[in-house]
Amino acid sequence: MFKLLNRHGRRSGIVNLFCDKKFEVRKARVYYFYSSAGSVRYASTGKIVPIADNIPEPPPIPEPTVGGITEAVQSLAANGEPTFASLGLGGWSPVGMVQNCLEFLHVSLDIPWWGAIVIGTCVVRLFMFPLVVISQRNTAIMNNNLPEMQLLQMKMTQARQIGNQLDSARYAQEMMIFMKEKGLNPLKNLMVPLAQAPLFISFFMGLRSMANCPVESMMHGGMWWFTDLTVPDQFFILPLITSATMWATIEVGVDGGRLEAQNMQLMRYVLRAIPLVMIPFTINFPGAILVYWVSTNFISLCQVAFLKIPAVREYFKIPPLITHKADNLPIKKKGFVEGAKESWTNIKISRNLADRQRVDEMIFTKAGQGAVQKTFKYDPTKVAKIQAKPK
Repeated sequence: MFKLLNRHGRRSGIVNLFCDKKFEVRKARVYYFYSSAGSVRYASTGKIVPIADNIPEPPPIPEPTVGGITEAVQSLAANGEPTFASLGLGGWSPVGMVQNCLEFLHVSLDIPWWGAIVIGTCVVRLFMFPLVVISQRNTAIMNNNLPEMQLLQMKMTQARQIGNQLDSARYAQEMMIFMKEKGLNPLKNLMVPLAQAPLFISFFMGLRSMANCPVESMMHGGMWWFTDLTVPDQFFILPLITSATMWATIEVGVDGGRLEAQNMQLMRYVLRAIPLVMIPFTINFPGAILVYWVSTNFISLCQVAFLKIPAVREYFKIPPLITHKADNLPIKKKGFVEGAKESWTNIKISRNLADRQRVDEMIFTKAGQGAVQKTFKYDPTKVAKIQAKPK
């Protein structure tokens, strides 16, 4: 069927076959658009419309509120860093006050974080220096009167071991009178440790919170090999320095009696083991904590050297130390094993005496509340009739 159509009549033939009506083919109307910096021309109409007429009006600019500006200003410190209040740090707790003081030193004085930590440690230890002087004075007096105190202590221990409570109480009373006459008080040696404990805990928890937050400026607030104070020391140098300075502090006896004192036989071995035991724990501490710990240990060592100067000791009324020969002391120096055995023996004797006293009290209470026990053959209150035997 399609072969009958010629080339020129092929389109009209197809239209006649499939449709009853004829198609009218018209020329397509073409629109040309072009743009310029100021107008648009439509090819169909030739009308030029400026672009500015089709751009919508911009939305109104929100007016800034006073509260928003105040909040934005308060979230930044003077040096452009976020304030501790915006980070959830600080406050009026002991830990928060430590953080506020460190922030003040860092922002106001514009010093790095390691310098703020060292300065804060020096200020705190300076306020505690009078307590150190009192403790040193009391320790020197106790050391100079050590033979008399050991003699009374030995007599009291012997009386307690044999169960003589009267003599033990009498020697204890004599010890109290002697210490009162000499102005001694063993509790004065505990003033510095008791005062340092809350400060150390506050610094420890405050610096740990700052490192865990983290405070971004602390990531480059260190020096030398520990530039980042929020992570542990990768070279383990700070933990080793901390342990070494702590061991030196314990050996020289900064805040109390020296370890060579006769009344610290077992304790000195325990204290000497602490620097070694704490190394596995300190290697995981952030650098900020170790900077504080090392600085406070160095300050303690400087205090020892300062208080050993004769003129300084005389100014603070600290008497000079008297060296006692071991042979002249009532209590002889003993080794670790022998001292541990003696301590264990004293503990067992004290426990046996306590058990014996408790049993005596139970027997006495039972005898007073129970029935009267018969301790004679005949009752003297009942007179029996005696008949003479017949002869």
